[in-house]
Amino acid sequence: MDDNAILSRSPLLRAMGADLMRSIVQSRPARRYARGESIFQQGDPAESFFVVIEGWVKLYRERENGDQVVVTIFAAGESFAEAAMFLGGRYPASAEAVSPARVARIDGSALRREIIAQPQLAFDMLAAASQHLKKLVLQIEQLKTQSAPQRIAEFFLDQITTASGAAVIALPYEKALIANRLGMKPESFSRALSKLSEVGVTVYRDTIRVKDVAHLASFCERSPKPDPI
Repeated sequence: MDDNAILSRSPLLRAMGADLMRSIVQSRPARRYARGESIFQQGDPAESFFVVIEGWVKLYRERENGDQVVVTIFAAGESFAEAAMFLGGRYPASAEAVSPARVARIDGSALRREIIAQPQLAFDMLAAASQHLKKLVLQIEQLKTQSAPQRIAEFFLDQITTASGAAVIALPYEKALIANRLGMKPESFSRALSKLSEVGVTVYRDTIRVKDVAHLASFCERSPKPDPI
């Protein structure tokens, strides 16, 4: 999948239309980040928002005692820091690559100029943001209705490209961060992970083996992905 296809997963970028999206993105090429490298720090001027093209990025806040509180994890095609950019001021949290990553930076001043020149763009982006919010609400509902093992299984299925047969995946980042993304404590994550052995999932360090993808999808009560053509 090319970069434009991944970027268009972001509701705000998709609302711009293909030509404008390419124009704004190409004005500042995507940057590669090493695992653990900072993208921006809490308190930095909020001059841009970002879209993950490859890898994973965490958003976190630091407490006064120095502890980190992970807000969420972003995957390819997901954008972050839009609200901070539109509101101006400073980023209320920090962003860091939790795996090798490539991230596109969308310049806020360039986007504002386009919105002034094309007022309809503001309405299109607002509609896109509303649809994205609706999707997030549905995800929250899913977190409440699914058991912990089902949530973990859903996460694994999102990393798999086939709809049937066996599959092997490598965890994209630390188990503690996966637990945080799925709304669990690390100890709850470990207990739930062990229960997945009953549906053919085995774990060896950071490698996950799924005996039957279709069976795991059935366990999650969702339709499996079609095989790629």
